[in-house]
Amino acid sequence: MSGATALTPHYRRVLIKLSGEALLGQEEYGVDPVVLDRIAAEIDELASTGVQVAIVVGGGNIFRGAGLAAKGMDRVSADQMGMLATVINALAIQDALERRGMYARVMSAIKINEVCEDYIRRRAIRHLEKNRVVILAAGIGNPFFTTDSAASLRAIEINADLMIKATKVDGVYSADPAKFPDAERFDVLDYDEVLTRKLAVMDATAVVLCRDNRMPLRVVNMNQPGAFVRAALGENVGTLVTAG
Repeated sequence: MSGATALTPHYRRVLIKLSGEALLGQEEYGVDPVVLDRIAAEIDELASTGVQVAIVVGGGNIFRGAGLAAKGMDRVSADQMGMLATVINALAIQDALERRGMYARVMSAIKINEVCEDYIRRRAIRHLEKNRVVILAAGIGNPFFTTDSAASLRAIEINADLMIKATKVDGVYSADPAKFPDAERFDVLDYDEVLTRKLAVMDATAVVLCRDNRMPLRVVNMNQPGAFVRAALGENVGTLVTAG
């Protein structure tokens, strides 16, 4: 683990939301070890500033419950399979962090005690206070909720000061910048505007949770080196979404 830096973070505790697809890299399925190691290095750099770090990871690189449900599979069963996929990703992230000499714990919203801990809010906070990275898997343990909603809920529960959503673009745009080159990028938004304009930040449930609990969100490009640290320092990176 890298030594502590002289930087003074603006936020004491952050939660990072990683999509499962972010772990794909150049692979067609599963986890790209190169991407995994790069993400671990970014998290190591962030933790070295003294910031307490929690992570919520999706499972779309392995299994998308909503997709199979749309093709006829029982939605509850499909979502439960998706939750298990997030546990696989969480264990991969834990391993990558531990190979860097960091301390990390995987906590699952569904019982899978042979491989990780149950999610217990107070225990998660205690891990964070001991400067362990906490990787929160299996969503909220219930079907019909996205991992974006799980990230919002967990950020609120653990008293995070900021939620960081790691994406493949450098913020929130008025439209998909890959399809519309003239799309406008926003520096700052409020949650009501996100809902009114139906901007592709997170699903509506996740947005409302953050808005009603005044949880600030910063959307950053995970492929931009140092983006997590810059966000934790309070720098103007990506797009900041607030409760107004």
